[in-house]
Amino acid sequence: MGFFEKIKNGLKKTRTAIAATLGGIFDSFTGANEEFYEELEESMILADIGVETSCKVVEKLRERVKEQKLRGAEEIHEALKDILVETLNVGDTALHIGTKPSVILVIGVNGVGKTTTIGKLAHSLSAQGKRVLLCAGDTFRAAAADQLEIWANRSGTEIVRQHEGADPAAVVYDAISAAKARGTDVILCDTAGRLHNKTNLMNELGKISRIIDRELPEADKEVLLVLDGTTGQNGLMQAKQFKEIAGVTAIALTKLDGTAKGGIVIAVADELQIPVKYIGVGEQMDDLMPFDARSFVDALI
Repeated sequence: MGFFEKIKNGLKKTRTAIAATLGGIFDSFTGANEEFYEELEESMILADIGVETSCKVVEKLRERVKEQKLRGAEEIHEALKDILVETLNVGDTALHIGTKPSVILVIGVNGVGKTTTIGKLAHSLSAQGKRVLLCAGDTFRAAAADQLEIWANRSGTEIVRQHEGADPAAVVYDAISAAKARGTDVILCDTAGRLHNKTNLMNELGKISRIIDRELPEADKEVLLVLDGTTGQNGLMQAKQFKEIAGVTAIALTKLDGTAKGGIVIAVADELQIPVKYIGVGEQMDDLMPFDARSFVDALI
């Protein structure tokens, strides 16, 4: 199955939901009047594109229709797609991992598919010929390191872990030492998703970041926030909190195959101005897809 077809299949539920509303609006199109814009805005909100982003997109479409004197349903439809692509393009979607080693700090609340995302990313990077080391930095959740070790075995990558309850920053320090000794290209660090409160989590992530900055001052570092696409606007709220706490540089949206609200990808990119770099569209090892705005919008609408 090709890249585009895989994304298209993965977004089937969202596409069906959007087609039922957005498709109807364009099928019965009689002109770009007030009723058309109101229905368009409503259908986008229903797809979880969000009120703020939907209003912004519709306003841009109004301006473009007026400026370019667009009349037909097809050309207005294409203009809408162009605006959605522009909304999604908020930064470079490629991972910045040019140094040896580079670090990807993976953050997010428990249950979003963080460990699975690490495993799939390890598989993808290994397939590109990179030597990957997994760091089991979530020492608070029972069996988190065991779960990560299963993914290390599946992806053919190495892992550094300690006992449950160990200091996460110490595990990260060990992983960095091992990476330097072994000639590792990328260190993928799992982190705790939930501690007793936001302050504890902020302190823990801050401590890990300081260890990385001290031991690898010249290294490329990505802070990848994993969000569960099925949680919609709740995921956006989580993202805003993590952005405050951890200096997020990239987003991976998982489980988009299981929701009709895949439009949340557009809301996240627009409201946070952080690039979405990966989307999860299935259970298989290669179902974590590098994000491409044009392919996403074409598959969605």
